[in-house]
Amino acid sequence: MSVTARTRRPGAPFRIDARRYRRLLGEAMPVVIETEREYQQLLSALEALMDKDDDAMSPEDGRLLKLLAMLIEDYEDRNIPLPRAEPHKMVKYLLEEKGLKPSDLWPVVGSKSRVSEILAGKRSISKDQAKSLATFFHVPVELFI
Repeated sequence: MSVTARTRRPGAPFRIDARRYRRLLGEAMPVVIETEREYQQLLSALEALMDKDDDAMSPEDGRLLKLLAMLIEDYEDRNIPLPRAEPHKMVKYLLEEKGLKPSDLWPVVGSKSRVSEILAGKRSISKDQAKSLATFFHVPVELFI
């Protein structure tokens, strides 16, 4: 018997219906991605799940969605190189992408003036600052070096 969102105890983990989950796995055929074709197939399966309305998403769908996302992210990390940009442009891009302001970087980089100089391209990013920025943005440190 599976437990649904309506009948589970608050704070208790979702249990999945093994039969339904096996059926979903059989349809999606998730594998460690080794080819572009496998990548495209799993990407299509992921997109189909993401197109579902939230109230139509079952616990089994949610688990499969997470699995597919992990497999796809792993493949992309191994096979798709990160775009190269000047470090200060990467900082600008990440600020914009995450909806942050330069002032959010003051404690990360050290001061308001350092952030301004970095964003203007007048000051390079030190190794310590690059490590702090990588941790802050959850990206590889190489983006800032």
